[in-house]
Amino acid sequence: MSTPPSLEILRPRIKRLALHALAAEPEATLLEPWVTRLIELEERERQRRSLDRRSRNARLRTFKPLSDFDWNWPTEIDRQAIEDLFKLEFLDEGANVIIFGPNGVGKTMIAQNLGHHALVRGHTVLSVTASDMLNDLAAQDGRIALHRRLRRYCHPALLVADEIGYLAYDTRHADLLFEVVSRRYTEKKPVIITTNRVFQEWNEVFPNAASVITLIDRLVHRSERINIKGESYRLKEAKDRANRKAAERSGKKKGL
Repeated sequence: MSTPPSLEILRPRIKRLALHALAAEPEATLLEPWVTRLIELEERERQRRSLDRRSRNARLRTFKPLSDFDWNWPTEIDRQAIEDLFKLEFLDEGANVIIFGPNGVGKTMIAQNLGHHALVRGHTVLSVTASDMLNDLAAQDGRIALHRRLRRYCHPALLVADEIGYLAYDTRHADLLFEVVSRRYTEKKPVIITTNRVFQEWNEVFPNAASVITLIDRLVHRSERINIKGESYRLKEAKDRANRKAAERSGKKKGL
């Protein structure tokens, strides 16, 4: 028969679960055989509900698992650096992750997998495209509404801001992005950014915005930078599909 856990082990678990009746008389209930099982079931259920709630709030986009990533397709990629990110040390360090690369090389796939991995490990996450976030913030009417909306993007432990560089933004949008990045920088809460533009080109993304230089400075001060080069994998899949369909149609004609 297994030995029941000591009171020193059970006490913090009981307190964390706010099981007040057990906490009031722990010595009297410690020897009851159902106590440890009850605590285990309650912990497991709360973890499940927490993951469900955080998953809904995270708004992660549909993505393929990293096991499906074709590491041989890009002409340049640091696989070890990417796999090291899944240790989530950058979260503890408050270090941003910036993933550079042209369209279709897997930037979003990697970012979404990182966000999901952080969720499973118990962190709060929010995933959003840069355009959705900046347009949402710009649409707020008044300082109070804007302050409240900024909390949405600054509160989670990890923010995934996807697709910076595909559209051009005005000075207002640049200032709002700077506000989000600066607040998270101060609180050591990292941002994962995917972009098809190197930083030297961000003046084209945010033309005439005075905050761009300081924004980049905040992003790179504590950061992990990943560069991916290659042709679009989506374009390759589209070509493969077209060739396959053409071969099928040719085979049907020969069978006539």
